[in-house]
Amino acid sequence: MLVDVSHVIESGMITYRGLPAPLVCDFLSRERSRAQYAPGTEFHIGKIEMVANTGTYLDSPFHRYAHGRDVSQLPLEKVANLEAVVVHVDHSTGRATGPAAFEGRDLQGKAVLVHTGWDDHWRTDKYFEGHPFLTRDTAQFLVESGAALVGIDSLNVDDTADLSRPVHSILLAAQVPIVEHLRGLWQLPSDGFRFFAVPVKVKGMGTFPVRAFALVEKTA
Repeated sequence: MLVDVSHVIESGMITYRGLPAPLVCDFLSRERSRAQYAPGTEFHIGKIEMVANTGTYLDSPFHRYAHGRDVSQLPLEKVANLEAVVVHVDHSTGRATGPAAFEGRDLQGKAVLVHTGWDDHWRTDKYFEGHPFLTRDTAQFLVESGAALVGIDSLNVDDTADLSRPVHSILLAAQVPIVEHLRGLWQLPSDGFRFFAVPVKVKGMGTFPVRAFALVEKTA
C-alpha cells in the first residue's frame, strides 16, 4: 500500500512566512494550442515560478554548507526505499522534542519521521506560530544513532527563533537529509515500512519539493 505524506502545491499558497508563494499558470493553454496542431488535437504546457522551499521539501547539505552535496548529487539510496520509523511526540507538553522520545528505537540506517500532528494547521496562521521542533541534543542523538534521513510534519525541525539553526547544522553536516512539512504521518505504522522523498535532479539547489510517500506492507 502506498501512502502519500506530502502536501499539494497550489498557486498562492504560503509554506513559510517571508518566502513568496508559487505562481502556477499556463505557458501554453489548451485553447491557444489548438491553432498549432491538427483539428481535434490540443495540449497543455504549464508554468510554475516558486522558491525551492515550497510545500513538502527536502534539504540537502548544500542548503546549509557551500561545499555540501546539492539535491542533484544525493545518491538515491539516501532518499528512496529507506527503512523507516515513525516517532510520535505530544507537543501539548512542550514545543521541544528531546532525545528521550527516540531512545529504545532502532534508528540505524532508517528514515526517522517525527509525527507531531502540526500539519493539522497547514494553510492557517496557526501553522507559523509556536511550531514543535527538535533540540540540538536530539540532532546529535539522531546522528549518533545512525539515522539516514529525518522528517517532520511541522514548520521546521529547528526552533526558528534560534538563528544558528543547530538541528539543520548538525544533521546536514553529517550528510543526513531533512524533509519538512510532511503530512498525514498518523496513517503510518511505527515501523516496518519504507520511505521515499526524491527531489528533481537540479544542479545548484540545496532544497527542492518532493512527493513524499511510504510503502506499507498490508497485514493479513
